[in-house]
Amino acid sequence: MLLNLHSIYYASEMRAKWSLGGLFLLLTAAILGVVFVSPGLVVAVVGATTAAVFTFFRPTWSLAFLLTYLPFEPFILKWIPDELYVYAKYGSELLIYLLVAATLWKLITGELRFKRTSIDVPFAFLLFAVIASVIVNFLPIMPAVLGVRQILRFMFLFFVTVQLAPSKRWARIVLMALGAVLLFQVFLGAAQIVVGERLDTFLLPGERHTLGDIQLTAGTVQFWDPGQRVFGTLGRYDQLGTFMAFIMLMMVAVIYERATKDKDRLWVWLVLMASLPVLALTYSRSAWFGFLLGFLFIAAFIKRDKRVIAATMIIPTLLLSYIALTGLVVRELVDVSDQSITNRFFEAFSYERWVGEYHGLGRLYWVVQTITEVVPASPIFGHGPGMYGGGTAAALGNTQVYDELSLPFGVYGTDGYIDNNWFSLWGEVGSLGLAMYLWLYLALFAACLRVYHKSSDAETRALALGVCAAMLAVGLNACLATFLEVRTLAPYLWTMAGVVIALGQREKVL
Repeated sequence: MLLNLHSIYYASEMRAKWSLGGLFLLLTAAILGVVFVSPGLVVAVVGATTAAVFTFFRPTWSLAFLLTYLPFEPFILKWIPDELYVYAKYGSELLIYLLVAATLWKLITGELRFKRTSIDVPFAFLLFAVIASVIVNFLPIMPAVLGVRQILRFMFLFFVTVQLAPSKRWARIVLMALGAVLLFQVFLGAAQIVVGERLDTFLLPGERHTLGDIQLTAGTVQFWDPGQRVFGTLGRYDQLGTFMAFIMLMMVAVIYERATKDKDRLWVWLVLMASLPVLALTYSRSAWFGFLLGFLFIAAFIKRDKRVIAATMIIPTLLLSYIALTGLVVRELVDVSDQSITNRFFEAFSYERWVGEYHGLGRLYWVVQTITEVVPASPIFGHGPGMYGGGTAAALGNTQVYDELSLPFGVYGTDGYIDNNWFSLWGEVGSLGLAMYLWLYLALFAACLRVYHKSSDAETRALALGVCAAMLAVGLNACLATFLEVRTLAPYLWTMAGVVIALGQREKVL
């Protein structure tokens, strides 16, 4: 026993010496770098080194930091000087790759045992379809690498989370932290309504940033009236709305599953109730309809809540009565800068809006063109990752496919993306790639639903139910914008799904 204690003491002493030595070398290199090289580069290198060391020793807490940081990233980037912008912009993504590297190292060294999941096979087939699309289309290196990254980067968080298998306590702490972030955004959103233009201007990340020919950030143009649509620190009203809807669905699941103590559940109720009006004030129909779909899945489909089922039947009657009493002509509604919440809702069903969206090269136009022009031109393997409809094509200004098919360059003819993630994937990786992606998505949904039905732990069931509801919401969101690529939503989907699978495996229900 004394020998073991001596060995432990010796190992701890050696780790401390190596840590102090490494810190001394890092500080020395930093001082020399400030003198002889760019100070901005030194800050980036020191930050990356610190993140790498911390991630290898405490990967689950690096993951928790990432999830807490991302809602504030669009606002933080506004204040980053140009010389550091590219490092700050891709710092969070670098952290994802560091987490992948740390997880692989722990698997190779035997610190972790490899855990299989139900989406391993569809992911392998998706990877094959994506690589086949690159090869068949003879893509240049830059769009190929960036396009593959665009599709897969946040999926890595699922596999990282499953392999690291964080504890239920970790999941509880992260959800509490995200609840606190949600509450902060609610107060900030309410302040935007009261203060108006001055706070909007302070929060809005309006500048466009580029690196050579690559667009790093498009910036945000405030096409709505100041103080009308709230967006908090997330840069856009739809990004705030979809983030809020995701966390709120987790809260709905916690309430229905009674997964907390009565006092804690009261706080969840209060935060949820405070969030609903702010969610409405985002004016994000994608968030509204996504939350509604997820809520109905939990309350009506799974829990068979008679109150919700009755309300679902009554609400259409109330909406029709409102139209009749106010004389609102739904078919003639169009999007205007000072639109009311009710008009914003009904405008989603307006014939004039659909016509305007089609002729204005909006989302509906690209739904039609993807089906009639883009997919028939390359139905099996698509036109290649990064070549059509998504963030990579927009960032690179890559007009090749659009020019070949005599199509305008994305939404409005200038933006490159097409406001529909599923159809963007269809155009890029073809019917084969889209089928593999849908297989993977549905397999993950089925696995989370199985954890919900089989688990004996209330917290695990609540998390699994919330993730199922959120997957439905995000699936709908992806029909209305490129939300599978957005870092204020997609990382939460894949990470929380990974937590559910890890907890299910620990409980041996998967």
